Amino acid sequence: MRTRPTLSWTATGAPLPRTRSVDDVVRAVAERDVLVLSGAGLSTESGIPDYRGVSGSLRRHTPMTYDEFTGSPAARRRYWARSHLGWRTIARADPNAGHRAVAALGAAGFLSGVITQNVDGLHHAAGTDAVELHGNLDRVVCLSCRAVSAREDLDRRLRAANEGFTAAVTRFNPDGDADLAEEDVRGFRVVACVDCGGVLKPDVVFFGENVPRVRVEECYALVDAARSVLVLGSSLTVMSGLRFVRRAATAGKPVVIVNQGATRGDEHATTRVDLPLGRALTDVRRALGA
Repeated sequence: MRTRPTLSWTATGAPLPRTRSVDDVVRAVAERDVLVLSGAGLSTESGIPDYRGVSGSLRRHTPMTYDEFTGSPAARRRYWARSHLGWRTIARADPNAGHRAVAALGAAGFLSGVITQNVDGLHHAAGTDAVELHGNLDRVVCLSCRAVSAREDLDRRLRAANEGFTAAVTRFNPDGDADLAEEDVRGFRVVACVDCGGVLKPDVVFFGENVPRVRVEECYALVDAARSVLVLGSSLTVMSGLRFVRRAATAGKPVVIVNQGATRGDEHATTRVDLPLGRALTDVRRALGA
């Protein structure tokens, strides 16, 4: 049975219907050729915090920017010390019911593709071949020779270079960063690229850094080929994800948003569902027999 919609409000003051029913989501997915665009809210049930939700880390934490990382050895030392501990939380996380539902819907032929803004690799772990818009924390890239290596290899090197390093973690963040006291990071030793001695960076898009153009074009092609777009757990605050919703809406394609709280893309949505992702997607999966 459908529940009575509640109302949220756009920035212009116009009422926007919101619902706690997945009926419209089921109908949209049943049409097939659905492109999923996922955000950090999909991974919170795996124990990874989001950026902008009710308890989002941006309320208390400023992520590392690209300019800061590339321009300051002290900033790189701080990042790698904090990430050395925080990455382990990401690496231990398992896909949740939401990731598994997306994988099942894809395997059943309902989805035309998946774009994720997350860097945790959980879509791949669940069996979904997602386009990782912002990269993946499991990889490391050299800013000089561009060699890409596994984060596990870097982790072993950092452990060897910082034997006995311990620190009290006050909070973990969705980018694999962990909040540490400044005195805990001063003695941390950063290692260089084994091939050329260059600066190593996680193979993710930092704040202030552009998504590679070829990746953006790949995502635009997925939008163009889709019948509709299903946004899962993203506030769409940054343009890197919002542009795909705008492109779909401009083309007259339905945009369905499942997210707890308002999003920057609400004005483009044909349906807004305010439910936890694991519960909502499991219900959609069951309704479609996936």
